[in-house]
Amino acid sequence: MLRRLFRRPPLAPGRFSLGQKSSLHGFISVSLAPPWREYLLYLPRGHDAGRRLPLIVWLHGCNQDPEAFAAGSRIAAFADEGGFLVLLPRQNRLANSQRCWNWFDPRTASGAGEAAIVGAQISAVMQKVAVDRRRIYVAGLSSGGALAAALALRAPNLFAGVAVHSGTPCGAASSTASAAKVMAEGPGGGTDAAALQARRDAPKGARVPALIMQGSTDTTVAPVNAAFLARQFLLLNGFAPSHLPPGPALPQPLVSTSLYREGTYRIEEHYGEGGLAVRLVTIEGLGHAWSGGDPAHPYFDARKPDATRLACEFFGLA
Repeated sequence: MLRRLFRRPPLAPGRFSLGQKSSLHGFISVSLAPPWREYLLYLPRGHDAGRRLPLIVWLHGCNQDPEAFAAGSRIAAFADEGGFLVLLPRQNRLANSQRCWNWFDPRTASGAGEAAIVGAQISAVMQKVAVDRRRIYVAGLSSGGALAAALALRAPNLFAGVAVHSGTPCGAASSTASAAKVMAEGPGGGTDAAALQARRDAPKGARVPALIMQGSTDTTVAPVNAAFLARQFLLLNGFAPSHLPPGPALPQPLVSTSLYREGTYRIEEHYGEGGLAVRLVTIEGLGHAWSGGDPAHPYFDARKPDATRLACEFFGLA
């Protein structure tokens, strides 16, 4: 009986709340869409308003919305387990009829446009709830992954890590036509220069470790894009251009591992003076889909590895 009297009350369940935020710099050059977007914020189970928690910005891909991306990736369950907040921005159909993030918009690639809107959403969340400012991360799929890369490159002082699944490099395209070409063939060049400019603009000592995940049989985003993405974050994180081979080639990784227990995938890790700079994960036989997700939702593949777990582990949240 005494045990029943002193039993701890059950933890409050996690919950989603809806918000909206605009930015003065949020206009994009490829659309007349207004400079605001809705977002979902997930507060994990047992959320304590007085405790500062890590925050992941979780960006959906084309033909998705925050609800579907959250459900397919099971991010709420990971947030409950790891005790972190999740911000899920929503693309507006007025901005893109397929709900893709306009990563190819020159303003967005420069850090304005939709990158500025998401940045304003992060600021709004930080005003509403207690956030550990040293542990803010960004991740996304496809166009969301490309936007995540742009955010990390343009605001490296804000993010402690980035995870890009099936994405394209920042600054690789400037129109819908050039975006389609990049997705099909990879960038023609210039992405190293964008990364070097981001490095020059960054505060001294800023660095953003990157997890890049790519399916080997992706016919929507050519796998070569992952190599160009890796190059950008090697440069941002301190690698000298002279230490990189030309084109999409990467330097010899310090660690290279092939795993078979959860579906075949290869991990290559590149380290710089500040530690891990890039972890590149190539998933054999995976098309254009989030690895290890719930296949009841489009653009999720049940095969392992679980990309959500890989991202959370990379961020130190699982």
